[in-house]
Amino acid sequence: MKNIVIFGAPGSGKGTQSDKMIAKYGFEHISTGDVLRSEIKNGTELGKTAKKYIDNGQLIPDDLMIDILASVYDSFGKEHKGVIFDGFPRTIPQAEALKKMLAERGHKVASMVELDVPEDELMKRLLQRGQQSGRSDDNEETIKKRLSVYHNQTSPLIEWYEKEGIHHHINGFGELDRIFADISAVIDAL
Repeated sequence: MKNIVIFGAPGSGKGTQSDKMIAKYGFEHISTGDVLRSEIKNGTELGKTAKKYIDNGQLIPDDLMIDILASVYDSFGKEHKGVIFDGFPRTIPQAEALKKMLAERGHKVASMVELDVPEDELMKRLLQRGQQSGRSDDNEETIKKRLSVYHNQTSPLIEWYEKEGIHHHINGFGELDRIFADISAVIDAL
């Protein structure tokens, strides 16, 4: 079983590359963004709570996210090939909680794949995505907040996963197929 954390700033291509990994390797996928957007769309209590945080460019509280992830993870059953965690963890306490949640099931994170993209390219991609998809959180002011949160709270995870010995840096700027080949090389070596 190969559980993978796909990591990068908003707009770094995590969703696109996750889709390619699912097609090639048959992994399950947990996108915290998709899970939360579904809850918001369905008007659940979780969705209403999450929307307040998201609209302010803030992160969802850790205990809430771990409960959601554990439930989704367990829904895949015991025989899956692995899960891509997309958008989680975002802080060191979340990484520790994910490690503990997986360990309770006899599992672990096999690799953290970091997609590194220059900030000006991230801004361009997110503004374009907002125009195409109509996502309310893809506007310049919210994007700047999200990138600031990423740099302040999320980027320390790189060092944490380096210490775990499972961090893999990928240049996330350029040709999609080259980026995916680099990711595949990491997965194939696990």
